[in-house]
Amino acid sequence: MHTPINSKVVMSDALNFDDSAAINPYMDSSEPIDRVKAQAEHNAIRAALVQAGVEVLPVPSPEGCQDGVYTANWALVHGNTAIMSRLPNARTAEEPYARQVLTDLGKTIVEVPDGLRFSGQGDALPCGNYLFTGSCYRTDQAVHEFLAQTLDLDVISLQTVPQMNSQGQVVINASSGWEDSFFYDIDLALAVLRADLIAWCPEAFMPESQEKLRALPIEKIEISLAEATEAFACNLVSTGETVIMSAHAPEFQAAVEAHGLRTITPEISELAKGGGYIRCTTLTLAN
Repeated sequence: MHTPINSKVVMSDALNFDDSAAINPYMDSSEPIDRVKAQAEHNAIRAALVQAGVEVLPVPSPEGCQDGVYTANWALVHGNTAIMSRLPNARTAEEPYARQVLTDLGKTIVEVPDGLRFSGQGDALPCGNYLFTGSCYRTDQAVHEFLAQTLDLDVISLQTVPQMNSQGQVVINASSGWEDSFFYDIDLALAVLRADLIAWCPEAFMPESQEKLRALPIEKIEISLAEATEAFACNLVSTGETVIMSAHAPEFQAAVEAHGLRTITPEISELAKGGGYIRCTTLTLAN
């Protein structure tokens, strides 16, 4: 019997979902969002989580916030501590709303040092005593030491590959002004399945980060670049026994089930237009 993870999460809704400010390379504001379809997908994720035994705490999405559906980016919650995010320009209005939600839930609010970016759970995935943490695109490297000291976790600092233009230069996002990546948050490149098992896409990481991950004494499943980018395979929620994951990553799904985990695969397409998927719609409150 494995220790349960992700036993309680916060979810909002897709009623304000939009992609007008294209703050990641998956967004295309020329293609309108179907909010009815997006909400149906959101409902399917919630139903799958409940079926897997996860306690879901619903809150309304913040009005006027295009990405409020992606609650994973509101904070990193560990125990009773909530380390609040510092988000891109199009998402800053979510910050006070998220702070109030977590305050109302009785969490101790902690702010990262001024002037630093932090993408919350999207860029910081706990796994036992490890904390897999992304850098460069949505989270500053200087935040990593702060997280390690505040939470007393072993932070594994990682960087995914940048998005490159035809001249071989790193793409600067036109909306946020920040460097961009198809793996702008680490939860698009790595997933925690159990405290002793992770999944990752090696091609999503810079060489030094690949070496760090390969050296860790933890079992790993490798995900192809195609399934990671085209099917958002890494962006999942696992309870340690059941994995709610993409319906379009058959190779990875087979590997997950071969490790004795059950899978539930809701159909997601509209929510993906914002560059998020299943993991992005949930903020873990308790492991």
